[in-house]
Amino acid sequence: MNDYHTPLSVGACATLACLLEVTAAKPGNVYRGADFEDLTYLDFLVSATVIGPVMERAAERRVGETVLAAVEATRSAVSANTNLGTLLLLVPLSAVPRQTPLTRGIASVLSELNDADADRVYEAIRRTAPGGMGTSPEADVAHKPTTSLVEAMRLAESRDLVARQYVNAFADVLQRIVPWLTEGLSQGWSLSDAIVWTHVRQMSEVSDSLIARKCGREIAEQSSVRAAQLLAAGGPGETAYERGLADFDFWLRSDGHRRNPGTTADLICAGLFAALREGLITWPLRFYNKQETKLSR
Repeated sequence: MNDYHTPLSVGACATLACLLEVTAAKPGNVYRGADFEDLTYLDFLVSATVIGPVMERAAERRVGETVLAAVEATRSAVSANTNLGTLLLLVPLSAVPRQTPLTRGIASVLSELNDADADRVYEAIRRTAPGGMGTSPEADVAHKPTTSLVEAMRLAESRDLVARQYVNAFADVLQRIVPWLTEGLSQGWSLSDAIVWTHVRQMSEVSDSLIARKCGREIAEQSSVRAAQLLAAGGPGETAYERGLADFDFWLRSDGHRRNPGTTADLICAGLFAALREGLITWPLRFYNKQETKLSR
């Protein structure tokens, strides 16, 4: 079968990245056959679909306007917060002109953000009402922003990995997640295995900020230790790794899903978008390994 060479549109990259991310069985997250009580796999599928047309126009309007429009599209289709963090990452990446590499174009997009973008993003956050936000003495989203969006994100970067991307020009996404995904694929792993392994590796090196906000720094650091232990056990296809992955998933789902590593999942989705946009994922996709395919039938 011939490789697929036609570049995907930005909207298609955004939708497909979301679909791939949620379908991979990343520990502690919603995936196929593993819903939360108030958040389902179908919610994510619908959300991925409705944001596509909005993302298609991201380069034509301001980042804040696109974030708000994508949140409104999502909220019109599902009742839960499925993608706020993801949208905050995907929109700036989608705003980079299609002919410009992301590593070169993202800094320019971020440098053009202003108070109006902050105002729209704050409104989008308020409409979504994400869990674990808390309050802040500076740039609190409950009030009208008094600074640019990048400066507001700078105030939050120490406690939120999504905010940090606005300050470091998406270094975690473009210099860690994307290379790790391609490294996994170069090992001959299925895309699903590469996504899960990258997710665990990110957790092992940087504590998930959503876990930290909901459960405290100690639990977040404990999740990183467990992720590192899982990686030390082996890799995809190895018995110790697969068993450890199931145990890690169970532990993260305990305590009413409060240990959900949702911010790490947001970074994974952004990395998948970048890999799709830059043509780093080859076609046709081999998402599952043979054993997974048999089990899914």
